[in-house]
Amino acid sequence: MTTFSLDDSSVFVIIGSGAGGGVLSRELASRGHKVVCLEAGPRLTLGDVVNDETEMFNKLTWLDRRMATGKPDPNFPVWGCKTVGGTTMHWTGACPRFEPHEMRALSTYGEMPDATLVDWPVTPEEMADWYDKAETRMGVTGTQGYPHLPPGNNYKVLEAGARKCGYTDMDTHNMAINSIDRDGRPHCRQLGFCTSGCAVGAKWSTLYTEIPAAEETGNFELRPGCMVTGLEVGEDGRIASVTYLSDGKSYTQKARAVSVAGNVVETTRLLLNNRSQRHPDGLANSSGLVGRNYMRHFTIQVMGVMPGKVHFYRQTHLAGVVRDERAHRPERGFAGGFLISTVPFTPEVLAKNMLTGGWGRDLTQVLDKYEYLAGMLLTGEDPPQLDNRITLHPEARDGYGLPVPVIHYEDHPNTIAMKDYAWKAGRRIYEAMGAEQVIEMGDYIPATHNMGTARMGEDPATSVCNPFGRTHDVANLFVSDGSLFPTAGGCNPTLTIVALAMRQAQHIDGELKAGRL
Repeated sequence: MTTFSLDDSSVFVIIGSGAGGGVLSRELASRGHKVVCLEAGPRLTLGDVVNDETEMFNKLTWLDRRMATGKPDPNFPVWGCKTVGGTTMHWTGACPRFEPHEMRALSTYGEMPDATLVDWPVTPEEMADWYDKAETRMGVTGTQGYPHLPPGNNYKVLEAGARKCGYTDMDTHNMAINSIDRDGRPHCRQLGFCTSGCAVGAKWSTLYTEIPAAEETGNFELRPGCMVTGLEVGEDGRIASVTYLSDGKSYTQKARAVSVAGNVVETTRLLLNNRSQRHPDGLANSSGLVGRNYMRHFTIQVMGVMPGKVHFYRQTHLAGVVRDERAHRPERGFAGGFLISTVPFTPEVLAKNMLTGGWGRDLTQVLDKYEYLAGMLLTGEDPPQLDNRITLHPEARDGYGLPVPVIHYEDHPNTIAMKDYAWKAGRRIYEAMGAEQVIEMGDYIPATHNMGTARMGEDPATSVCNPFGRTHDVANLFVSDGSLFPTAGGCNPTLTIVALAMRQAQHIDGELKAGRL
């Protein structure tokens, strides 16, 4: 096992081991660069993963204190993971690409009141090559020659209802879940409940793909259970070292360069909490935009009690999608679009969220029909707003002594209009299949698609990072997660995070070899 000295100032330190940090680690280590990855959570093995949502929630979830104002649940405003692999342990594996119009949101939608729409500084044409590389790396079904996953009953209900409603663009989705044995991992066994972690390793996670591959290079050291508390700036204005807590002790690792990939909330907290005379408002925050423009897709659900048994939990979680509503058609009354996907829930989740405030027979008669339920998830674009932001509480501290992050979020009117339309679209699909009852679930489940608090752009006055995720203010500090997204698109973000990380790695490699880092 490779280890590096704390005094080794030639190492590239990466904070976080999920989609961004895990991929960047492998990419840099495989190019011969020395990498130390600091991960706050423990390193599990596949033997620790069980097909039980309740047990895995406690094993995977980031449960340190967070606060919220506005719409989010004040006790659990966002859903992140504190484990090696990050949210690639919890995610569904869905891998749609951003559509070109979503990367040109300002040009396509035009100015939108109270929104900070911009065009991405990376063109869709350039991203296409990186999407190809990311899909190949992750084995995304329906792309690069990888076959689609087989359809389950939940998808068959969705497909049949969608066709009755006139939709035509649908299949079992582009999933980073093996449909065939590949990369030393088996194909999907259709166990369901993929968000508990994949007990057989068919779902791509950096825990058992990127991290071991990085270790095999001999240039990589993973340090789990290490909570970063500080980034120290040297007299030359560059990050000189990273301080972290491990087993209650403080350590400082010298660094050549640093990347922060803490899944938006922790990335933002780390930047804002490192204030100094040189950076009075936090690192990389001369624009005042760190923490602002926080985005989270709406993820609403529709459940249908069907005439026959569906057993909607017996298939790959999100292996079913209808794409027809993804397009930008302003005649619907909103900009952007949304995806319609399959989704199952456990009886416990349904009891808590399906009929919020429901009680007695109204609730139990639906739960009694659990085997007859079909379920869909509607995921839609969320415009960036300056006042949707992550800040630090001035007094409250967590168990590490760090300021508690406060997430403020409110729906934009465009989001409200899109959700109203989406609920009706979902209802029509199940009604077309003769559903006995259709339930429009509220938008209560905490966000997992966190984006936008360190947006990238060309102008240091209107963005935090340059188009390669390098902060404008600190030459050897990078951001490598969804914080970079200038806009959210109408799809799951992980594939884009991976594609950007691979692109960023090529840039960093060139800078390191040229002696500019």
